[in-house]
Amino acid sequence: MGKIRALLEETTNGICYNSYRYCADEELRVPTINYEKTHFTILKNQYGETDKSLEQTKSMAKKAKQLSKVKPLFSYFLDGSRRTYKVDDIEINKRIFPVMAGQIGVGCCERQSPSRFKCRELEHNLVLSLPSEANPQTGNSKLFFNNLKSKINEVERVKKAGVKFSNVLSYSSRINSPEKKLKYEHLGIAAIQDEMVDNEKKIVANLMSKNLLNENSYLIKDGSLQYKPMRTGEYKELSKIKNNYRWVIGVSKLFNPELVKDRRGKSNAATLAKLPLYHRTPAYMFQHAIEKRSYLGDYKYSVWYVRIRDAKYTESPFAGIVKIEKILITEDENKLGLESDLVDIITANIINERNPVAYGKDSRWANHLYPVYLTEQFLKSKYLSDIHFLNLFGGV
Repeated sequence: MGKIRALLEETTNGICYNSYRYCADEELRVPTINYEKTHFTILKNQYGETDKSLEQTKSMAKKAKQLSKVKPLFSYFLDGSRRTYKVDDIEINKRIFPVMAGQIGVGCCERQSPSRFKCRELEHNLVLSLPSEANPQTGNSKLFFNNLKSKINEVERVKKAGVKFSNVLSYSSRINSPEKKLKYEHLGIAAIQDEMVDNEKKIVANLMSKNLLNENSYLIKDGSLQYKPMRTGEYKELSKIKNNYRWVIGVSKLFNPELVKDRRGKSNAATLAKLPLYHRTPAYMFQHAIEKRSYLGDYKYSVWYVRIRDAKYTESPFAGIVKIEKILITEDENKLGLESDLVDIITANIINERNPVAYGKDSRWANHLYPVYLTEQFLKSKYLSDIHFLNLFGGV
């Protein structure tokens, strides 16, 4: 059998429409403010660090200059990304669903010297995302989708391309499901996103198992550590693997300024917009919203912000500010927050990671940390071109 489309029709008892195929991602390349909602709340009157007297911002310029003369705290840099595609529509039981596909890239680069980086871990996977109703059997759904993956990898066009699919994912197709307000296309993309996040957790677990992360060798993850609940995946229950994140810091280029509040729960967005260069905010304590804790566990984060670029050179008052997160691990950390000295050391090292930067190459330059940017570019170099990938799903 030479076509994926014919295989899907045969195995699902469905009818493929040979719909227009396209990349479903709309990559945002202009400076923006993220106004998305969150499933995490700041704890009023609690501190994310041990210095309870710190109410205003604090300059990290002197600390950053001191630490620039010693070995950097961060040795590993993790980034994950995905490209998603609408590759067809399929009719199953008189209902029509999108067939989604994706390329997932998750990589970790290691700094071996100030000017030398190498790939330590890499996951580059091709996946398909189908509605749960694609399984016409009443038996083991996981077995069905695994068998389908094996059959797809035997398709002539896939073999000729020299690639393999690592997984066939499923998304909820129940009419009365809690996700019914979302389009099926978005549910298919969400399944691919969850697979990417699971790969990120896998790489962190691998680094910890090899004893590569410690108090002198931290990892920066591009993006938040505040993972949303996942129903599937080897690492869906983050509460069981949170110790893997003892020496991991999350750094977000985009964040919602409306969610930045002081310890009294009042909006602190205006103060953040005026944050001086190399100043950090006090660390705040965050916790998962109660209804979202099922797979995540009842634990807390320390979160703070630092300006790494002068506002007069940026396109918005929040450009040049990054959000920093660390999961609170020990009992003392959960009660008292992180040691303020550690918050200062982490912040100063992050300031020192900002240069050099690719000015003009990316509109997000003001929020880039250079080693993270290198990791991101390395990942993108591993992707198949959109045309090459979409051609795997050519019509009969």
